Amino acid sequence: MPRRSLFCLCILVSSLTLVFATLAAAQSGSSGRGRKYKAPPPTARIAVTVLRDIDGKPIENAAVVFHAMEGEKDTGNMELKTGEDGTTVIDVMPIGDTVRLQIIAKGFQTFGDDYKIDKAEIAIEIRLKRPGQQYSVYQNHPEVPVGGKSQDAATQSNSSAAPGAQLGQPQPK
Repeated sequence: MPRRSLFCLCILVSSLTLVFATLAAAQSGSSGRGRKYKAPPPTARIAVTVLRDIDGKPIENAAVVFHAMEGEKDTGNMELKTGEDGTTVIDVMPIGDTVRLQIIAKGFQTFGDDYKIDKAEIAIEIRLKRPGQQYSVYQNHPEVPVGGKSQDAATQSNSSAAPGAQLGQPQPK
C-alpha cells in the first residue's frame, strides 16, 4: 500500500511540475524575445489592359513592367506578360506608393508613365501606337522650333542680321 501511495504522489507532483513549467514558458514567450509580427501594408489590385490604338484589339504577350518608386528612386521591378485578352493583373503593390508603368510590345512604341496608387482596385487601359517615321536632321521640319524659335522667325532674324546668311553658319564680324 505505501508503494502505491508513493507512486500516486510522484505522478501528482510530476504532473503539477509539468503544468507549472508550461505556464511559465507561455508567460516568458511574451517577454519581448524573438521577432514581433508586423502585418504587411494593404495592397492594391492593378489591372492593365493593352490595346492597339488603331482598332482597339488586345495585344498579346506585351511586357508590362511595374517599377516601385520611392521618391525618384526605383526600388525594384516586376515584369508580367499580357494574355490573349491583352490584360495582366498584379496585387502586391502597396496602397499609397507610386508605380512607374512601362509597356513594351514588339512592333509598337514603348509606353511609360507614373501612377499614384490611391485605391484598392485600379484599372488602366493603354493604347499603343505603331512606330512613327524616324526623325532626320537632313529633312526640313518647319513645325519644330530651332533654338527656341520657329524656323520662320529664325530665318527672319538671321536674314535681317546679315543678308545671304544661312542657318547654322557662323556670321562674319
